[in-house]
Amino acid sequence: MNIGVSSLKKTMPPEQNQNKTTAAMLHDNTASPRDERRARGNILRGAVPYESHGKWIATESRLDPLNILQMGDEGRIPELIPIRYGRMAKSPFTFFRGAAAIMAADLATTPNIKVRVQACGDAHALNFGAFATPERNVVFDLNDFDETLPAPWEWDLKRLATSLALISRNNGYKDKVARAAVKAAVRAYREKMAEFSKMSILDIWYANVPWEHVIEEAQDNLIKKKLKARLKKAHKNTIAGHYFPKLAQEHNGSYRIIDNPPLMFHMDDNQVFENEMKQGLELYRDSLQDDRRRLLERYKLCDIAIKVVGIGSVGTTCAVALWLAPDNEPLFLQLKEARPSVLAEYCGQSEYDTNGERVVAGQRVMQSASDIFLGWMKLASGRHFYVRQLRDTKIKLVPEDWSESHLSVMAAVLGGVLARAHARSGDSSVISGYLGESEEFDDAIADFASAYADQTERDHASLEQAVKSGKITALTEEEAD
Repeated sequence: MNIGVSSLKKTMPPEQNQNKTTAAMLHDNTASPRDERRARGNILRGAVPYESHGKWIATESRLDPLNILQMGDEGRIPELIPIRYGRMAKSPFTFFRGAAAIMAADLATTPNIKVRVQACGDAHALNFGAFATPERNVVFDLNDFDETLPAPWEWDLKRLATSLALISRNNGYKDKVARAAVKAAVRAYREKMAEFSKMSILDIWYANVPWEHVIEEAQDNLIKKKLKARLKKAHKNTIAGHYFPKLAQEHNGSYRIIDNPPLMFHMDDNQVFENEMKQGLELYRDSLQDDRRRLLERYKLCDIAIKVVGIGSVGTTCAVALWLAPDNEPLFLQLKEARPSVLAEYCGQSEYDTNGERVVAGQRVMQSASDIFLGWMKLASGRHFYVRQLRDTKIKLVPEDWSESHLSVMAAVLGGVLARAHARSGDSSVISGYLGESEEFDDAIADFASAYADQTERDHASLEQAVKSGKITALTEEEAD
């Protein structure tokens, strides 16, 4: 089933197989008034009617989804690839989480109004979460930017909408519940974008969503209680008091990360791996602001180990580095390999020299606040990485806990956060002018989400069949241990 990149490109429609360049400007920085730009968006409804967004039909020219996944195996750690497929095979939603490349290829065939934003590229619901800002406030925002690139705003919204439909199905809810959740997300996106279109650029930039807002929005007292408990736990589980004892132990007078294969382990040729990483980390220091570089210099690098994370990232070189300051004050940094965005084939290559810088730049544009240690590096082998803190007061979403009503509540929060992220880079007036005030666009995206959720279930079934027939090897963590 393996095919080469060149073979795949030959099957692409001509318009998708061109060497495009990334648009340098995502917004109108002329003196063009808001009302004029909003009117421009209104006119675009004629060129791209709302109902056109609601259609999804897989054509005969659709690329084989499993071939796309296997192309993504190139350059991954071979022993970890079966774990990637094992995680994807668990359910249609876990498949969807690892299939950003498949959906990017499909979205490239759908209509859009040719207005770009700094897109996340993988804006499914579990790529949102809470974390501490440099001021130690806990905010709720997008938190995964591996695929970020300037792209049509509709693509992020459709990926979020489809993820909500799949979460609803995964929880055993009826189709009307999924549709209500998707419409809640799109309505919030539309209404928030209208608000941002009337705000100053600086006010948009300063806007954020505190975790307390997520708690307040919960209408179910039990869920509200759980959300408060997660915040309390995040504050309590500090790096020094909670994670350091769990992740590291003293070894011959120094501290070493504890092996827990296949999820955390040292490489067989660990000295070579460490040396290359250490050289890369010297370049990483240069990517930090001067004050943060000085802060990092107060720590000493002690150990580096591979750490398996996520679903789509499994098999890429992701590592955790342990640093210690005097008195054994710990700092854990995550070193995550940055590969080309899945959007690049359809939206043009990044303007940045490395994919690590692409990820960092996109994250800083889209997030209301970013990690003080966020930076990038390039190894001598040519691989690109970005760096950030590991587990710094982070709170993950747990969709399994969401009741039918809370699913729509959270969907609205997610839609509003995505609108703010897009408004920081894109022209909110044009987008708002296109979206209008009716629910016609909301209904169209709900239609799309349902149809593409069906497609995801079919693609997931194809993976299950490939695993069953032995064409693809899939393992759980227990089987791989």
